[in-house]
Amino acid sequence: MTGSADAALAGTQDERSRHLPGHGPGKRAAVPLAAVAAAFTLAQLLLVGPGMGLGWDETVYVSQISAHAPAAYFSAPRARGISLLVAPVTAWSSSTALLRCYLAVLSGLALHLALRAWRGLFPDRVLALAGALFASLWITLFYGPQAMPNYWVAIGASTTTGLFLRAGVPSATAPPASATPMGASSTGRDRAALWGLAAGTALMGWMRPVDAVWTVLPLFAVASARRSWKRLVALLAGLAAGVAEWVVEAYVSYGGLFHRLHEGSAIQGGLGWHVAVADQLRSLGGRSLCRPCAGALPSPFVTAWWCALPLLALLALVLAVRARRPAVTALPLACAASAAFPYLFLIGYAAPRFLLPAYALLAVPVAAALSRLAIAPRGPWRPVVRTLLGLALALHLGAQLSVLTHTVRGTTAAHRVWSRTAATLHRVGVRAPCLVTGDEALPIAFYAGCASAATSGPNANSTTDAIARTARRIPAATLVPEGARPPAYARDWTWVPAEGRRRLYYTLPGNGV
Repeated sequence: MTGSADAALAGTQDERSRHLPGHGPGKRAAVPLAAVAAAFTLAQLLLVGPGMGLGWDETVYVSQISAHAPAAYFSAPRARGISLLVAPVTAWSSSTALLRCYLAVLSGLALHLALRAWRGLFPDRVLALAGALFASLWITLFYGPQAMPNYWVAIGASTTTGLFLRAGVPSATAPPASATPMGASSTGRDRAALWGLAAGTALMGWMRPVDAVWTVLPLFAVASARRSWKRLVALLAGLAAGVAEWVVEAYVSYGGLFHRLHEGSAIQGGLGWHVAVADQLRSLGGRSLCRPCAGALPSPFVTAWWCALPLLALLALVLAVRARRPAVTALPLACAASAAFPYLFLIGYAAPRFLLPAYALLAVPVAAALSRLAIAPRGPWRPVVRTLLGLALALHLGAQLSVLTHTVRGTTAAHRVWSRTAATLHRVGVRAPCLVTGDEALPIAFYAGCASAATSGPNANSTTDAIARTARRIPAATLVPEGARPPAYARDWTWVPAEGRRRLYYTLPGNGV
């Protein structure tokens, strides 16, 4: 049977897990996981803060369901999952602070549920450490309260992989008979794991369909090889539910699925063999988008943890093989590698958020390896090793906080430039309904409550003639960098200086233009 095959792969882990400290079904055993999730939420509110304005991509997602501004152009690679996730706030409120608080609380709750998906496979102390390692990354803290899909793909990836393993090894999740509540059954628990497996896969597909496919490839391979039809059906059903809207929209608005994929590839610079490992390293210094990715690498103090990850993953696998339980470590490592592969080797630029699913999947095996290192030495070496590990983790946390502080400060300043430019638009009379084009028009238009338009680039959605016609009906403006010529339709418009070393050319209905 499939369960027997998986149990053989897992070795004696399923038997030992019943008696591991902190593995009981009681509420007290889950306290460390809840504490990590609560600390994560609090850290987002304190370190990132609700006052950071919306970023470029956030304005696209938020505008899709917002009473504040018209929907921005929705390019082919994007999916609408994050727009729907934030809809309970954005549909009636334009408050960025409220949205940040909502997402911080929601992301903390999601982290707690994702960690619980691994219970029965690793001790709770390991899962708490895994949650702390993942949650303390500056990338996780920075994007947790943002209206961006990558964190949610990471949560879905971790949940899906943990529940895939639990559904394949039922005894790994079964408490001792004496601790089983009356009426409970392993069949009920297995069914719940399968439903959760489908939900986690659907969440990934809902947020980023292509990322979802890459992440679950190892799970499909294992389920097919072991003829685990229930898990295979749960994966397929979840993936289908998650990507259905994106596929339907491809035929309705993008000329078909393959055309949408091709257009998405073109927007990303053309998918092909591009070694972006060094680009990802450069982005670790706090660059939200590294395109083009040039310049010096960040200091080793900042990148050491990233370079250590493959070594810790290998150590985790070696320890798991020696303990005769390779499956619970090998599978998340395989999913992490599959999720990271396209962003390390198939695109020619980098953004640190792209690898969040891989970091979430690596967190549990790495935490298990670190936990093992802390208890393995005997005699006088144990306190020495623990001290060194504690020092390394403290330095790592210091580096993460340093980058986070720098990134939040720079990002907030950039968003305030957009806000002040929007205020300039309002001051000269460009108010909704209105149209904004030109340099960084898309986020500035959202801040001003206007529509945006572009005639070239990845967000091209109009023509010069269409913009000129629109400008005769409603207030319109175009943003031009200093020293550059305005587009032909705006050369006779009035202009004023604007933030960010730009000129703001504008026209109002009835001014004779």
